[in-house]
Amino acid sequence: QVQLVESGGGLVQPGGSLKFSCAASESVFSFYYMGWYRQVPGKERELVARITRDANTNYASSVEGRFTISKDNAQKTLYLQMNNLKPEDTAVYYCNAIRTGMVYWGKGTLVTVSS
Repeated sequence: QVQLVESGGGLVQPGGSLKFSCAASESVFSFYYMGWYRQVPGKERELVARITRDANTNYASSVEGRFTISKDNAQKTLYLQMNNLKPEDTAVYYCNAIRTGMVYWGKGTLVTVSS
């Protein structure tokens, strides 16, 4: 069973930065996609950013230009660098990984953007 463990959440002021890490129990190169999703109470989980096995990326329009997704195959880790954070970025962020027939999720890490 693949395990994904997120870290890096916390409280940050508007305009600040955070960097998430997602440590995978298997090589990140084994997944077709890896990504970050977020969810706030009462709303559906939404895609924030995604990266393919070949390191192609795409972002939600709300975070384009502020967030950067990356991965380190050797370290088996997925990252999300978040800059210029806004209060509306407050959510629980989840790491996600997909390979043939299987979808894996981390347990989530909370980010609160507030002054």
